[in-house]
Amino acid sequence: MIKIFFRILRLVLMPFMLLWAKLATPKGMERPTEAQLQVDRECGKLALYHFKTCPFCIKVRHEMARLSLPIALRDAQHDAGHREDLLKGGGKIQTPCLQITDGQGSIQWLYESSDIIKYLQQRFS
Repeated sequence: MIKIFFRILRLVLMPFMLLWAKLATPKGMERPTEAQLQVDRECGKLALYHFKTCPFCIKVRHEMARLSLPIALRDAQHDAGHREDLLKGGGKIQTPCLQITDGQGSIQWLYESSDIIKYLQQRFS
């Protein structure tokens, strides 16, 4: 019964969460062209597993927008393949989760919105 209540609550709140996510998205920072190209290349090694209406995911996506980071978004809520990749690679289905691939191809999975935001700020600010 509790599970049904929360599903209904999510369905009612979802349009408001999506509207808030859209309206509250910050304007991205501007970098010189060459610097932005370098950031774009580095972001090619990152992917954010997220749920569209998760408030913590929205918080991370807002920071990505503020820092002008074109990080690939992988919907782990509606895409079974992404959900399975998250479970196999990261060990749990929890979002947001940032997949970080280094130059040697090693993959690190970073959970928790505050840790992801701190990582992005340190690397790209």
